[in-house]
Amino acid sequence: MKVLVFCEKNDGAEVRAAYPEGLGEYLAQILRDAGHTATLLPITASGVEGFSDELLNEAEVAFWWGHMYHSCVQADIVDKVVDRVHRGMGIIFLHSAHLSQPFLRLIGTTGFLTWREDGERERLWCVDPSHPIAAGLGDYIDIPQEEMYGEPFGIPTPDELVYIGWFEGGEVFRAGCVFKRGLGKLFYFNPGHETYPTYRIPAVRKLLVQACEYVAPKQPVSGPLGCGHRDDFCIDRNAKK
Repeated sequence: MKVLVFCEKNDGAEVRAAYPEGLGEYLAQILRDAGHTATLLPITASGVEGFSDELLNEAEVAFWWGHMYHSCVQADIVDKVVDRVHRGMGIIFLHSAHLSQPFLRLIGTTGFLTWREDGERERLWCVDPSHPIAAGLGDYIDIPQEEMYGEPFGIPTPDELVYIGWFEGGEVFRAGCVFKRGLGKLFYFNPGHETYPTYRIPAVRKLLVQACEYVAPKQPVSGPLGCGHRDDFCIDRNAKK
């Protein structure tokens, strides 16, 4: 399938230590290794680089990782991504993308949470072992170092809760959540602070691929949605007379 990877560009030394090839490029490579076509769209202080309507209109799934440049994303791109999800495209929001403009538009709430950047161990407990995103991943996934995200988390009740995260400090967090919006599905996944090599963990890589395949549309993404008059069918009110 064709996947877009919207990822904030960060060339800091700590980020390069975890992902020498760049975080966005590494995420895209995970999908390429799984046989998908992945196009990286860097997010910078100037907005999204390399975006085109053609790329978006061909995409079946998008990934979104952002942190410092949420407000820099062009408004028309936000509108187009949200519309594409409503029409059936799947989308996956990672870590601090809980405050990205598309996530907040699709969720309709604040996205606020509690956090602490201590490099604590996180254990992701699977609360729905039958879910396709968790297939073959066991009861839990251990992440040696991660930024703590804790409740309360300003999101609606998820349509499907797949993972709950537990941190060494005792906090818990709804770490893997599926929401249905229009004809599309979105998945929020909490781990992935840019200075820790979380996405290099084999189980996390497998989870991201399975999440991509789960939120992907099962049929081609539809054209524009809207109200319309239907005159091609009506019940014959005189049929029983």
